[in-house]
Amino acid sequence: MEKTDKHRIDRREFLKRLGAGVTAVSATTVAGCSFRDAGIGGSAQGEVPTDKMTYRTDPKTKEQISLLGYGCMRWPMMPSPDGTGDVIDQEAVNRLVDYALAHGVNYFDTAPPYCRGLSEKATGTALKRHPRNSYYLATKMSNHRLAGQGLSPEELFDASVKMYRRSFEDLQTDYFDYYLLHIVGIGSGMPFLMERFFDNGLLDFLLKEREAGRIRHLGFSYHGDVKVFDYLLSRHDEFKWDFVQIQLNYVDYRHASGMNFNAEYLYAELEKRDIPAIVMEPLLGGRLTTLTNYLNGRLKQRRPEESVASWAFRFAGSFPKVLTVLSGMTYMEHLQDNIRTFSPIDPCTEEELALLEDTAQTMLKYPSVPCTACQYCMPCPYGLDIPAIFAHYNKCINEGNVPVSSQDENYRKARRAFLVGYDRSVPKLRQADHCIGCDQCVHHCPQSINIPAQMQRINFFVEQLKQETL
Repeated sequence: MEKTDKHRIDRREFLKRLGAGVTAVSATTVAGCSFRDAGIGGSAQGEVPTDKMTYRTDPKTKEQISLLGYGCMRWPMMPSPDGTGDVIDQEAVNRLVDYALAHGVNYFDTAPPYCRGLSEKATGTALKRHPRNSYYLATKMSNHRLAGQGLSPEELFDASVKMYRRSFEDLQTDYFDYYLLHIVGIGSGMPFLMERFFDNGLLDFLLKEREAGRIRHLGFSYHGDVKVFDYLLSRHDEFKWDFVQIQLNYVDYRHASGMNFNAEYLYAELEKRDIPAIVMEPLLGGRLTTLTNYLNGRLKQRRPEESVASWAFRFAGSFPKVLTVLSGMTYMEHLQDNIRTFSPIDPCTEEELALLEDTAQTMLKYPSVPCTACQYCMPCPYGLDIPAIFAHYNKCINEGNVPVSSQDENYRKARRAFLVGYDRSVPKLRQADHCIGCDQCVHHCPQSINIPAQMQRINFFVEQLKQETL
């Protein structure tokens, strides 16, 4: 399954390790927090290997897929020359892609909506400079914003096929190595799935495209209603899914929030059918790189030379049926740190799995918003910067700057840090008080966050801080 066979553990042994010893790891009250702006929780320094990447074998083609996959949802941006907004920094993307390929990363995952519709073209431009057989390309049928708009089945089919063909043009390729039904399970669940792929014949079209070789592997990415996941797997004998993409990290493994389902169940169902899993959100939208000082300290004490983020990646990569673990690496230091982690991967020990489970349970005691900054809720029709608002709120929780009452010992310091930081990170016209509760963002959120309710909650908290009525 994997080149570094000496590191392999089967699932029975993995679950045995995960369950063992959890109670032996004491949970201590969290005090004092810090936020890591670098996004990798204190990156490790040292050599970045070029020839030690861990690979997993695709069961269908026997091709070697890098266990670290490049998620192309967060390419670096820069102001557009005409001043009309932001565009992707193509030169930076080229450098990142070149470096990734030179250090063994060969799986690249994008989609039509990523980077506000710019990712596929930027990804295609960067990869076109390399031989087509030197990388594996994944993209998606992202017709979730076309559905539910009153289109007839025929109109939705035509618009979806147009999106599919546009992906070929933007990515400058004549075949996709991996193609996904994107973000199934959101919205109304089964009715939304039927509208997008079944009632209009779109899935039949994609199956024929696989037969023709323009799609080499067909699968789906799951968020939301588990009935959709179960239904699609129940028809595996008919559709023969080549892979499935799931959200897996040491928090969502047993403590998934919202409508997301525990990855322990999702992974087990895939394993029973011998379907490879591709992992998304191994860092839970970056939340697993910005732990409190206490939690960071426990991890750093065990592995002082490695980043906090590496623990989450090692957790996800420890599952033997995982084909690749996606990471949206915006900066070179993120890419380098992750390459170190996977070159080769060192699976979690029994004690480390127990520590991560205890870390997850400790994190659940603090009411952060489970936003992964995926940007699916954007653009807001009323101009709110929804991900930035949630990021600031979560950051302040991690730093201990969300006081419960004015009687808290550090109330004055925390109040100032929250309010000043809020104005610095989110322009006033894009803050939570401008949310009118239109609900247009809600059905796009793969974490099933009630965004207007969270906006109201955060705005109420901000007003309490401003008026000092907490």
